[in-house]
Amino acid sequence: MLPIVLNHMTVPGLRYDAFLDLAKRLGCIGVELRNDLPGPLFDGDAPERVAAKARENGLRIVGLSQVYPFNAWSDVVRAEVEALIATAVACGAETISLIPRNDGQGLGHGERQANLRLALREIMPLLDAAGLVALVEPLGFLTSSLRDKQEAVAIIESLGAAGCYKLVHDTFHHHLAGGGPIFPQYTGIVHVSGVVDPRLAVSEMRDEHRILVDADDRLGNIEQLARLRAAGYAGPISFEVFSPAVHSLTDPETALRESITFIERQLAKLAA
Repeated sequence: MLPIVLNHMTVPGLRYDAFLDLAKRLGCIGVELRNDLPGPLFDGDAPERVAAKARENGLRIVGLSQVYPFNAWSDVVRAEVEALIATAVACGAETISLIPRNDGQGLGHGERQANLRLALREIMPLLDAAGLVALVEPLGFLTSSLRDKQEAVAIIESLGAAGCYKLVHDTFHHHLAGGGPIFPQYTGIVHVSGVVDPRLAVSEMRDEHRILVDADDRLGNIEQLARLRAAGYAGPISFEVFSPAVHSLTDPETALRESITFIERQLAKLAA
């Protein structure tokens, strides 16, 4: 069985407690919670109550998202990082997520590296003090200020910050960025979703096209997962789906179970 995690974005209409119940029924090892869904964080409940509910269900809170744009460093961004870290500690989350600027600014060679270095350097002591890891997520969009994993790894290593930072390997964004090295030793979590629309050019793929992975997937999810696992990655595999078509499903549990089973069977075939 794969170490499956459920990201709240996949079923954003569920209260966090119903979401945790769903993750338990699906056999997940944990969940990713988010601060960018409609309504108050944790539906207004205290973080400590969320931690207790997760424990009751035998679930890890693998991550809490997100600070955006973390690499446009300012006093405001610092305050947002500090607040997210405090909430993560209170709810028992293992990591926080840092999302890079994605508005077409800060893309210049030299500029983007300097901005990333500054932010990672400033966030390091905050993570150290809290005993947390931050997940840095390269985005494959052409408007993203961090597309290249190699660039992130180089700066993390130059800062001696491997204990503070891990990467998100998002199969959607990895495909949009043209693939490349996978850095399994730096990967903290894998996000999976599929795109099936044959009319879309890669440059036209957006979050709203991201559905559950099935046999028509164009992103190479199975191949990416097989490559990561063969290289030694054994960490969480999280379902992060943005499509309104999935969000409106009346029975997301069955659809998720089918996608989990499909992925597990395909990976088993490749390993046989």
